[in-house]
Amino acid sequence: MIKRECVDEEHWTSEESFKKQLAVYQVMPGPEAHELCVYFGRLRGGKLGGFLAGLGFMLPGFVLMLGFSILYVEANLAGHLEELFYGLTAAVGALVARALVRLGGTFITDLPLAVIAVAGFALTVFVSASFVLVLLGGGLVYELVTNAERWRGRASSFSLTPLALVGLALGTITVSLTASIFFEGLKAGLLTFGGAYTVIPFLQDGAVGGHHWLTDSQFVDGLAISGILPAPLIIFSTFVGYLAGGLAGALAMTLGVFLPAFVFPIFFHRYLVAVAENPRIRPFLLGVAAAVIGLIGAVTIEILDTSVVDVPTALLAAGAFLALNRWHSKLTVVYVMATCGAIGVVLQIL
Repeated sequence: MIKRECVDEEHWTSEESFKKQLAVYQVMPGPEAHELCVYFGRLRGGKLGGFLAGLGFMLPGFVLMLGFSILYVEANLAGHLEELFYGLTAAVGALVARALVRLGGTFITDLPLAVIAVAGFALTVFVSASFVLVLLGGGLVYELVTNAERWRGRASSFSLTPLALVGLALGTITVSLTASIFFEGLKAGLLTFGGAYTVIPFLQDGAVGGHHWLTDSQFVDGLAISGILPAPLIIFSTFVGYLAGGLAGALAMTLGVFLPAFVFPIFFHRYLVAVAENPRIRPFLLGVAAAVIGLIGAVTIEILDTSVVDVPTALLAAGAFLALNRWHSKLTVVYVMATCGAIGVVLQIL
């Protein structure tokens, strides 16, 4: 949609330039669709234009998700709509599994990257390794594999990237609840590669596994709600924040997740292009992206374990996956989620 409107119809940039910008934001942290909107806003209207474009992209979804989050808690939405969530949550597993396949095809381009992804999956599932260490390890391994000759004589000179240091620092700070929610969102926003789906393992690790702000079931419910809203999937972070800390938590989490996606394109775009195209840094970023695929695989297993509770939900999940794999229109996700929800209601009534 962004390409059709900004490139094909408005001609704000060439198709070749668009592909280049997309490639940059695919390997840099942050939700790429939001960053592209901010980039085009800055291109046409300066820094204020970039801010307004990003705000326009995420604000409607934020308002809708905040409203559903309030209903979920205050009106016990999950309890009153248990039959609907029965089918919706089954579709969530298919949604994330489809994203895993799509992102894997994009980022896993050779055997070492495939090994890194599998290792990241195994370390997360069987060892419960910290995702920050998994990401750093993936980046370092692929860097060493790709540039073995260059590093052979200077093994002691490798230093952690600033992004990795930020991730480690944010993981060790002890602060108030609202600040903690903000830092969890910021950490997810800084370590998200290749689109909204990659934020899922980071928020799941922090909000469910680390702080226990939500249960696995509630986390999947948030994903289910975001799947039927006309908004980017990453807006489920608002739901996570609200359940963790009310209105202040929703604002803090959303601000943390989206802040890098505003700041990077507005203030550091040319530096991001230089980093993404730097042959010395790119292997590290690709290794990190491969490790993220492993993390998404681990979270997919957890989500399926939570949402697929019997044979009907297994069939719904399988059917949803096939449908998502077959059709790729902008409303396919909404149709699939709504259909699974309706079928779930019928099955529960019968």
